[in-house]
Amino acid sequence: MESQLVALCLLSMTCTLAMAFEPSPLQDFCVADFTSSARVNGLVCMDSKLVQAEHFTYSGLHLAGNISNPLGFSVTPVTVAQLPGLNTLGIALVRFDYAPWGVAPLHVHPRATEIITVLEGSIQVGFVTSNPDNKLISKVLQKGDVFVFPMGLVHFQRNVGYGNAVSISAVSSQNPGIVIVASSVFGSVPGIDDDILAKAFQVDKSTVDRLKAQF
Repeated sequence: MESQLVALCLLSMTCTLAMAFEPSPLQDFCVADFTSSARVNGLVCMDSKLVQAEHFTYSGLHLAGNISNPLGFSVTPVTVAQLPGLNTLGIALVRFDYAPWGVAPLHVHPRATEIITVLEGSIQVGFVTSNPDNKLISKVLQKGDVFVFPMGLVHFQRNVGYGNAVSISAVSSQNPGIVIVASSVFGSVPGIDDDILAKAFQVDKSTVDRLKAQF
């Protein structure tokens, strides 16, 4: 009886861990069929007879993104939306371009851990641990350095050099999602009530209104 209970506990732990991440594929590949209207957790598989090498290929990651914006920052994603062969494989890539002192604003990937590698420049990175500690873990990375942002934690990147910078990230999801903290809080549709935001941030409503106007 005791051995059966141990086995059930182990099975329960295994199932819990498995549910926390994207499911493993049950075939060699499942190229996304964007024409299907079916709703599943992921995308419907294309008929394997129609699959070509192009479904597993993306070109253009060598091209710099447009950094002429207020943040001085650009994202070039390679998720399942750009590379249908990623469907069910649980990975994706992102290229980041930064103007001098450009910033990737505070954000969260709700479905992925991220590992970033600096290709050019000097980039400050950091994430904040969860409550109650709220500890900032931050470091300035140089070309060739690697850093990991754990899943679900608020993080940022900033170019601290005087020239443009480039980094590339791998994420543990075909569709990691992104929640940009400021725009989610102050730019939601419909907007969050001013009273809630004023109390949450301990500021007056006029400050909340000014922040909302930015988004």
